[in-house]
Formats: sequence, structure tokens, C-alpha cells
Amino acid sequence: MLEFLHFSWIDILDILMVAAIIFLIFRSIRGTTAINIFIAIIIVLLVRVIAEAVGMKMMSSLLGTLIDMGAVALVVIFQPEVRRFLNSLGRKAETTLERQSFLQRLVPSWRSRKVDTHAISEITEACREMSAQKEGALILILHKNTLEDIIATGDTVDAEISRRLIMNIFFKNSPLHDGAMIIANNRIAAARCTLPITNRTDLPARYGMRHKAALGISEQCDADVIVVSEETGGISLARGGQLTPIETINTLNLLLGETQE
Repeated sequence: MLEFLHFSWIDILDILMVAAIIFLIFRSIRGTTAINIFIAIIIVLLVRVIAEAVGMKMMSSLLGTLIDMGAVALVVIFQPEVRRFLNSLGRKAETTLERQSFLQRLVPSWRSRKVDTHAISEITEACREMSAQKEGALILILHKNTLEDIIATGDTVDAEISRRLIMNIFFKNSPLHDGAMIIANNRIAAARCTLPITNRTDLPARYGMRHKAALGISEQCDADVIVVSEETGGISLARGGQLTPIETINTLNLLLGETQE
């Protein structure tokens, strides 16, 4: 009855791989409302494994039917988390592949579309002035991900990057101020774009919708997202699902310059 306690090295490898997958999924959905459902699923799976191991055929069959019926429902429930996890996995694989010089020559689209130092200076100076005037702003600087579906939600601008244009777009009475500005290929591509909101529930109460939108899109792509708070004038930078408060404009310049090297 206790034959399942005898492990081979294949069993140990199997357990380690499953544990690694569970850990990655847990880290991906930590802080979201889906974490409780995920824990419940793990408990059900463990009970089924134990039931099968000790020969509880009826319990094993019942739990197996429950899992099979719930598979489709789980895909629907975890759709945002699955998408974020696959996006993260794909970005890491892409980063690894693009380091191969011969692959870069074959697939030039893997190269970043850089923003020059003058454009970065214009962006940061605009943020400094908007911060002083407490005018809210949300600016995406794209790298490898094109985000054409996000750009399509806004209005096409296709203009050179200048602090005056950025400030005019985010001026409170401007028809384009509500939404995100997209910067791609060293130009202002679009404005008034709609961004996905993060599902995280562990955020400080001081974070408004701009901060949540910045986190939401940074979880799904490699863009740098600058947020200027309308309430406090504070500047933050979202990158890879993490939001960093910016103390000085020089710090923002350095952080944005890192991704252009």
C-alpha cells in the first residue's frame, strides 16, 4: 500500500519540476485575488494524489471528475494571470535569444527602438515642469514590444518629441490629456491611449488610476512608464511590474538612459 514512498531519481526530478512550476505561478499571481483560488486548486490536487496513492478509488474518481470539469472554468478565471505569466516567460526567452548575434541579424526586429538623449531630456524636463504644476501625466516609452493594440485605442500624433508638445497634450483642458502617451521610434506615436489596470490588491491607497494603469501595462510588456501624479506632483517609473518613486529628474534621466544603451 505504501509503495509510492519508494522514490527513484526520476520521481525526485518530477517533484522538483512541478514544485518549480508551482513557485513560478505563485510568484506571478502573488498579491492578486486569484491567489486564494490557486491555493485551493493545489490542495485539491494534493488530496487527489494522496487518494490515488492509498487506493481510495471513489475519492480519486470524484476529484478527477471535478478537476476535469473545472479545467475550462480555470482558464477563464485565470485569463489575466495566464497572459501575464506567458508574457513574462516570452520576454525572458526573447532576451536570451537576442543575445545571440547571428539571431539578431536574422531577426532585426529583436533590436530595441532607442530614444536618443535629446528626446529623453525633453521628456524628463516636461515631467519636471508638470510635476511642479501638479498636472497628471502617463507616458509609455516603448522598446521591443510594439503595443499596436494599445496605440489603436488612442489618437495618432506622430510628432517629434518636445517638452512643449508633451505639456500641451497633458494640459488639463486638452482633449488628449486623459489617457496615456505612447513614444515609439523616437517619436510621439499616439495620445489618449487606454491601458490595462493591474489586478494587484497590495498597492498603497495613495496610488491612483494612473499608477495602476502604469503597473498593469508594465506587467505585460518591456516599456518604461512614467507617471506624474495630479494630486501630489510626484513622479514614478514603472518597469517590469515594479513602481519606483523618482526623487530627482537626474535619477529619471539615468533610469531611462539605462534602457537605451
